[in-house]
Amino acid sequence: MTFRHRIQYLLVKRLRLSNKQALAAIQQGLVSINGTVVYENCPFTLTDTIRFENQLVQEGKQLKYLVLYKPVGIETTLNPDIPNNLLSLLPNREELFPVGRLDKASEGLLLLTNDGRIFDKTLRKEHQTEKEYWVKVDKPINQDFLQQMANGVVIMGQKTLPCGIEALGEDCFKIILVQGLNRQIRRMCYKFGYEVLMLKRTRIGSLHLGDLQASEYRWLSSVAGLV
Repeated sequence: MTFRHRIQYLLVKRLRLSNKQALAAIQQGLVSINGTVVYENCPFTLTDTIRFENQLVQEGKQLKYLVLYKPVGIETTLNPDIPNNLLSLLPNREELFPVGRLDKASEGLLLLTNDGRIFDKTLRKEHQTEKEYWVKVDKPINQDFLQQMANGVVIMGQKTLPCGIEALGEDCFKIILVQGLNRQIRRMCYKFGYEVLMLKRTRIGSLHLGDLQASEYRWLSSVAGLV
């Protein structure tokens, strides 16, 4: 939930008040945020505890963010019925949810959180959140391949958005996407006769994998730039 939502909106949604009733309740001092009575239709966040008279409208949520190095062979799912799921890697089976996916054969940065705002901000292409990957393919690449990848490739009946791409070696490159179609990089490479041998996500927006090794994780106090 973002700052565009205000207390009036929450009262209407949670208590089924009319807009007029909700605004009147605020102006009459019947609403408090974190124990402080408010008299204006001010903004709120997920971390705020909000009460209407003595009724709890929203309990403040402790937002958690965890960056995990997902290794190859692990499915990006919390479903315990699916073998090799994420639950075995999470500390104390925290109630966190992965933002986006990495397929089983891919590795690298995976963000997990209980902050629902992150999903929209990170995954929707309109927000232009960059995802950076290092890729190794099965044969040498050339400038023509890089240029065509950068311009966009038709996969699954649609053309991918233009992207940043840079050679890192004879058969390796770095690619930066702002969208996340199913197995996008693998499908793009396949169109030009390349097979992906290694695919590692190293960055999402301002979040970097850093020196994490496979299966390691670190907690973040915030994700500035993603919300």
